[in-house]
Amino acid sequence: MADKILDLNSTVYELCSADSGIIPILAEAGFTDITKPGMLATAGRFMTIPKGASFKKLNLEDIKHIFTQHGYTIKEEEK
Repeated sequence: MADKILDLNSTVYELCSADSGIIPILAEAGFTDITKPGMLATAGRFMTIPKGASFKKLNLEDIKHIFTQHGYTIKEEEK
């Protein structure tokens, strides 16, 4: 089984193209618009999860927690 890694520096489009299982998790985390037709191909091409969380006023730590519960390892840019 391949490691499930969520790279927060990648766009939502890139993440979902590589792993379609991310879409329902994003919806669960509060990004309900991602399931609408065309959203992934438009906003998803430039939006990262941290940018989207800021835009929708969602807690990024809560989103990370949801993904870790689904077995993902979070990859962030090192400071």
